[in-house]
Amino acid sequence: MNHALDTIATGLTASQTMMDTIADNLSNVNTTGFKSETPEFQTLLYQDGIQPGANSTSQTVYPSGLELGTGVKVASIKDTLTQGTLTSTGNPLDLAINGTGYFQVLQPNGQTAYTRDGSFQLNQSGQLVTSSGYQVIPGVTVPSNATSVTIGTDGTVSVTTPGSSTATQIGQIQLASFVNPQGLQPLGGNLFAYTTSSGNAITGSPQSNGLGSVNQSYLESSNVDVVQSMVNMISAERAYQLGTQAASAIDNQLNYLAQAAAGA
Repeated sequence: MNHALDTIATGLTASQTMMDTIADNLSNVNTTGFKSETPEFQTLLYQDGIQPGANSTSQTVYPSGLELGTGVKVASIKDTLTQGTLTSTGNPLDLAINGTGYFQVLQPNGQTAYTRDGSFQLNQSGQLVTSSGYQVIPGVTVPSNATSVTIGTDGTVSVTTPGSSTATQIGQIQLASFVNPQGLQPLGGNLFAYTTSSGNAITGSPQSNGLGSVNQSYLESSNVDVVQSMVNMISAERAYQLGTQAASAIDNQLNYLAQAAAGA
C-alpha cells in the first residue's frame, strides 16, 4: 500500500507541474515573442520481480516479466518554437522576426542575451535599446535630427534628415541562431542566454544563412493556443482528481487493515 501511495504521489506532482506550466503559458498570452512551454514526462525505475526472458525451467523462458512501475517524473519542459502572429503597431522602432533567429542585446553585466521581443526604443543618446534599456547589438544610434527611420527586411537601418532627399544607412540589425534553441536558458524579461546545450550563437544578417526577416512596425505575439491550453488544463485537473481519489481509497484500505489487525 505504501508503494501505491508513493507512486500516486509522483503522478500528483506531475499533474501539478502540468498545471503550473499551463498557468505560466496563459499568464504570458500577451507577452511579446513568448513561446508556450510543454512538460515532458518519463517513467521512473521499475521494480523487477521476474525479468522477461529469464529461465522458468531449464528448457523454457518467461515470455513476459513481472515488472512494477514506481511512477512518473518530469523529464523536461520544452518551448514550442512555432512562429507567433505578427501584429502591426505603427511604431517604426518595433521589430518582429518572421522566421528563425533572435535579437542580440547587451546586459549590464557585459554578457550577450537573446530575445524575440523587438519592442525597441531610443535612449537619451539615441541608441536602440530594449524596454529595459539594454543596448541592441550591433549598436545602432539614430541622429537626434532624424525625421524618419526605415529598417529593411534584411536589417538595414536608414534615416532621413532635414535638407536631405535621400536616406542614409546608419546601421545593420543582426540576428543570432542556435543549433539547439531548446537549450537556451531563460533569464526572465523575455531574455535568454546561451548554454552548452544550445551551442554558441551563429550570427548574421536577416534573410541570410537560414535566418528570418525583420518586419518593421510589427511585433510577434505569443504562440500560446488558449483553447488548447484550456483543454490541457481540464485534462491535468482530471488526472489530479483521479490521483487524489485513488490515494483516498488506499488510505481507507490501510485504515481498514489496521482496525482489522487491532481487533484480531
